[in-house]
Formats: sequence, C-alpha cells, structure tokens
Amino acid sequence: MIRAWSVELVLWGLLFGAAAWGSDPEMEKIADYALVPPVLNTSPLPAYDYDQLDYGMTIGIERTPGGRLWACWVAGGDSPKAFFVLATSDDDGESWSRPRLVVDSHSQDLPRERSVLVGNLWTDPQGRLWLIFDQSMDMFDGRAGVWAAVCENPDANQPQWSAPRRIWHGVTLNKPTVLSTGEWVLPISLDQRGGFGPFKNSFKELDPLRGANVFVSTDRGVTWERRGAAVFPNPDWHEHMIVERRNGSLWMLARTAKGIMESTSTNGGRMWSEPVPSAIQHPNARFHIRRLASGRLLLVKHGDRIEAHTGRVQLSAWLSEDDGTSWSGGLVLDERKGVSYPDGFQSPDGTLYISYDRNRATDGEILMARFTEADILAGKLVSPKSRLKILISRPLGLRKAE
Repeated sequence: MIRAWSVELVLWGLLFGAAAWGSDPEMEKIADYALVPPVLNTSPLPAYDYDQLDYGMTIGIERTPGGRLWACWVAGGDSPKAFFVLATSDDDGESWSRPRLVVDSHSQDLPRERSVLVGNLWTDPQGRLWLIFDQSMDMFDGRAGVWAAVCENPDANQPQWSAPRRIWHGVTLNKPTVLSTGEWVLPISLDQRGGFGPFKNSFKELDPLRGANVFVSTDRGVTWERRGAAVFPNPDWHEHMIVERRNGSLWMLARTAKGIMESTSTNGGRMWSEPVPSAIQHPNARFHIRRLASGRLLLVKHGDRIEAHTGRVQLSAWLSEDDGTSWSGGLVLDERKGVSYPDGFQSPDGTLYISYDRNRATDGEILMARFTEADILAGKLVSPKSRLKILISRPLGLRKAE
C-alpha cells in the first residue's frame, strides 16, 4: 500500500510539478494508462505458442510445494514491445509445457506501447506462488508500477490466479527475502534517471523516492510499506538484491553502470550506508545472490574468478561461508557468450536451480542449470541429478523469419 504522506506528495506534484520542473502534463496523462489493471491470459494458445515468439529474455524460475517448476521470460523484446510468458515442468525441468500464462498489456487502442518488462516468480512460506511484474508505458514512463498476482493452487491442472494488484511505483526484478523476524522484504527500483525518451522529466514529484527502495510486509503480503532506500551513483536499473547477514544486518548489492555496488543497513532497512564498490567484479548485468539452507550464501555471476570478468560470458556459481567476505568454488554453468540474467531457488532436497538466457534476439533460449553445493565446491558436476544447459524454451518464430 502507499502511505498517506506518499499520496499527499503525489497530489502536490500534480498541482505544482509541471510549472516547477517543466514536465509534460500530456505525457503524464498518457502514463496513466499504466495504472489500468493488467489482465492475465490463462488460455494463451495458439496466439502465443512458440512458433509465434521471436525473442527470449529470462525473468525467473520457481518451485511449488508439489514439485512443479514454473519459468517466466520476456517475449517481444527488451523494449516497449515486451510481455511475459510462463511455462511449467512436472519432471524436474527435463521437459516443459507450451506457454500456460501470458501477461501482455499491449492494445491498439493505446496512444503508445504499454510494456510488461521485468518481475519474478516467488513461492512464499505459505506455498503460494507469486507472479510479480511491472507495467509501464514505453520502457519506463518515469513512474511505472509493481503489480502482483497470487496463485493458491500452482500444482493444479488449472491454476487459479488472483486479480493483479498494484503494490507501488517502479519495477522489481528479484525475489523477496524472508527475514529472521518473519518480515518479507521486497526490493523495488524507482529509477534514479527518471522517465525515458518522451517521458523525460515526468513525475518529478517522485524524485525524493527514487533509488533502490526496500518494501516490507509484516502481514504475509497483504500490505507493503516503504521502509527506506539506498541511492547509488551511476545507476542502471538497480536490480538490487538483499540478504540478511548472521549479525542481523541487511546487505544490499545493486547493479550500476560501473559494476556491482553495495550498501548495508543495521536497522532493518530504514537507513542505508553510503554505497561503495563491491569486491565482486561483474559487468553491467544482473547477478543472483541468496542464503541457502546450509547457511552459506550462493552467488551466480559472470567470470571464472570473483575479482574478474570478461563481460556476459562464463556464468558461474560460488559459495561463501562467511557472509560474503570470501568465496569458494567457481562452477561454470555456461561458458558461452551471450548468457545472462540468472535467477533461481533451492529445492527442499538442497538441489539448486538457476535459469538464464542466451543470445536473446538471435537464439532467444531460456536455459536452466541444476546442481548442488558439492558441485560448486568441486568446480564440476559430481552429483548424479546435476545437469547443465537444460532448454526451457526457444522462440520458433525466429526460424520462421529466416
């Protein structure tokens, strides 16, 4: 939910923002189309079958209580044409369904493209599957918005989803973190650069709230409250992730134009330290970090060394025993060029699953790696169930166009 002070801030901006900052009221009016609740298409075939798709950028992967895997990716393009596609696997990722759910907000009745570009899948502690996604005019209209739909029966033959509800402005790309207090922490980015293209200078009243925001739910996702934010130099989408360290502090890692930077909070996310460059060397791209059941931290990054990388190549997995001070292992999940955007989870038996994409516009492959902590420490696959480069989806429309 948005607190009253935030609503007052928005109203003040509507009254005085255009005159004070030179925003375009007409463009802000167009951006209001992104406030219209999106519709989930649970019968997307044949219009959204693989032979109709020609792009693939991974969003996320998750496991339900019954063992079903759900994967989500972007079709249309990393552009205003973006929309979401979801598929499932009931055999541990060995084979995948045709698209089962699509979130496509485009309409010929709109004055501009309306995109669904980033988000994630998350199974909460109650076993409900969350689909979290943004909706914006163009790529980013200066405000956008984070929406969530929840499925109570994600293992059913006909899963039922709640109507999407808007949590706040901005976008989110990564899963929530459950703290030792029981609180749920959701990272939401309200881009510091403001709106893109014709939406430049839109919603200037939101400038005090721009940054890597932290939203918290104390009632299992019924409501969400903004708790604080870190503001990073050289911002580029943030794509921030948060882990709770053993001493109770929160460690935030964020994407910037010059690599990963980090900030720390010692009061539950209300205040954040001045960001500093991370020792983890990484290109301007998404990474993945999570606490595992063993207590270790899992990191998936580019490069076969923590302190080096050569771009979006060599996607590798690492473990830390000391809350990120040092890292062990270095299992290369995919050595090829053009691999990016890892996301994943750990199953109850300890197996790790990471999804990622390869050559979004030319191959459009969404892939999965299945491995264990033992594999990471050995630097090679040593567990019988482990397997790399499992294909989740490939847009066959690319072949039709050739």
